[in-house]
Amino acid sequence: MIPTLIIAWFVFVILWKILKTTVSNALTIAAILILLNIGFGITPQDIWHQIIQFAQTVSQIRSGK
Repeated sequence: MIPTLIIAWFVFVILWKILKTTVSNALTIAAILILLNIGFGITPQDIWHQIIQFAQTVSQIRSGK
């Protein structure tokens, strides 16, 4: 019984840390997107387009085209 509780506590602590980190990162990204939108008029779609374009450029460079 005691070992099961100890393992359950460790799993709970690990999952809680993962959840806190995920929420923290999500809020940070959301704040950056809001500031970019308000300050410079950059939309999330603009950022996504640039990410896709960058990935395509890297792919072309790696393939030697």
